Amino acid sequence: MTEYIENAQKVFENNFNLQPQESVVIVTDDSMKEIAQHFYEAAVVKGNETIMVQFPATYKSGEEPPVLIAKVLKEADVALCITSASLTHTKAKKEAAVTGTRIGTMPGITLDMLKKGAIEADPSDVESLTDKFASLLESGSEVIIEKDGESLTFDIKNRKGISSTGIFREKGEGGNIPSGEAYIAPIETSANGSIIVDGSIAQLGKVSEPIKLDLKDGRLVKAEGKQGEALLALLGDEKGRIIAEFGIGTNPAARITGIVLEDEKVYGTIHIAFGSNKPFGGETEAGIHIDCVVKSPTVWLDGKKIMMNGKVVE
Repeated sequence: MTEYIENAQKVFENNFNLQPQESVVIVTDDSMKEIAQHFYEAAVVKGNETIMVQFPATYKSGEEPPVLIAKVLKEADVALCITSASLTHTKAKKEAAVTGTRIGTMPGITLDMLKKGAIEADPSDVESLTDKFASLLESGSEVIIEKDGESLTFDIKNRKGISSTGIFREKGEGGNIPSGEAYIAPIETSANGSIIVDGSIAQLGKVSEPIKLDLKDGRLVKAEGKQGEALLALLGDEKGRIIAEFGIGTNPAARITGIVLEDEKVYGTIHIAFGSNKPFGGETEAGIHIDCVVKSPTVWLDGKKIMMNGKVVE
C-alpha cells in the first residue's frame, strides 16, 4: 500500500471508528477524483462495502450537489465528500445526517494535507480545545474582533455553539476532516464595522495582501483590492453577502496553506463566513458559503478578552 492509502485508512479508523459491517460511499468531483481514489482503495482494502460516485466540478461552496448524490449520501453508514468546493453547509449533508450517516467533508484536500499538518494533530487535544470554545460561544452574546485598527461587532445570543472535532463515532455526526474549529451562526443583521482578512479565502486561496471588509447591519457592503472584488463576485449581490459564521481555529498542528479546509482550523486564527448558515442554526439559505480567515486577531466576548493578537487568554 502507498503512504496515502495507509493515511486514508487511519482516517477511517481514527475519525470514524469504522466497523467491518459498515458501508462506505466516497463522493468526489472531476477535479478531486485522484485523491478520492486513495480513500476508495483504503476502504476496499479494509474489506468494507464501498462505492465511489463522481459529479462535475461546476459548483460553489455551499451549493447543493446533484439530487442523486444527495440520495446516495443517505444510504451509507459512512460518507466522505472529497470535493473541490464544500458540501459541509448543505441540506444534502444535513438530511443525510438525519438518516444516521456519519459524514466527513474534505473540500480541497491535497496530497500534502493527507501527509502532514492538521491531520497529524492529537485528537484528544483538538477535542478538548474545540469543546471549550464551543461552550464559550454558546453562552456568549456580543463578539468584538479587533485587528490593525479595525473593529467588527456582532451578536451571537441564543445561537448554538458547534464543536467540530473531526471525530464522528455516533450516527448522524459529521463535519470537516481534518478539523478543529468551534463556530456559531451570528444574528444575521447584527454585524457592523470592518475586519482585516489576511489569511485565506475559500476558493480564492491565500490572501496576497490584507483585505478590509466593511459590514453594515450584517451585510458585506465593501471589500478592498482585487481579491476583495473577486470575493464580492463569488458571493453575488443577494443573500450570499450576509454574515453566516464566526469560527475559532482549535488545531495546533494546522497550517495556512491556501486551502480553507486546513486554514480555518489554525490555532490562533478566527474566520468569518458569508452566505448559508441554516444547516447549523442560522436563517440564511444562499446556495453559497465562503470562509475568510484572519490571522492573529484580538477577540472580546461579552467584554472579556479571550484572544489577544492570536494568543489565547486563559
